[in-house]
Amino acid sequence: MLEIRFHGRGGQGAFTAARLLGVAVTLFENRHALAFPSFGPERRGSPVLGFIRIDDRKISDRSSITRCDVVVVLDDTLLEPQVFNGLQAGGLLLVNTDHKKLPISIPDQVRTVLVDATALGRQYLGRPIANTAMLGALAALSEVVTLQSLLAAVRREMKGSSVGKNAELLEVTFRSLGGQIT
Repeated sequence: MLEIRFHGRGGQGAFTAARLLGVAVTLFENRHALAFPSFGPERRGSPVLGFIRIDDRKISDRSSITRCDVVVVLDDTLLEPQVFNGLQAGGLLLVNTDHKKLPISIPDQVRTVLVDATALGRQYLGRPIANTAMLGALAALSEVVTLQSLLAAVRREMKGSSVGKNAELLEVTFRSLGGQIT
């Protein structure tokens, strides 16, 4: 089972990213997924978590993810040692930041990739929304999901002009990180 944790702030789309990923793998890759948020009555800007489990078999575990294979951070101001809790050795840490180096020590044996997804969101969406750019990065850097499945999920779940803009953002981010379109 693959487990992923998204760290963001209310309004940044952490749970939306987990949900889109779930739609992509469930409907377009014939695997099972369970995506769920962790937040209460917090307001926009408060720290939130999004979780997703992906497996080839049906998933019944709805508990919080404590050990994960991937951590996606949508806001680098959330980088604190607790973010790394449970990230397995050899895991992937994907951080949205405009910094070239993180101001925090990263655990050994964690593959870390920095992406300025906020700038990409501004450029392609006209707003500083980073979640679809980070999904494009996740597809390029791992075998979690294919770009084609993510594009299909965006076309299915999003509405209006946001569909084309988010699809373009996914592709641009995917290609910028070396992803090969097949």
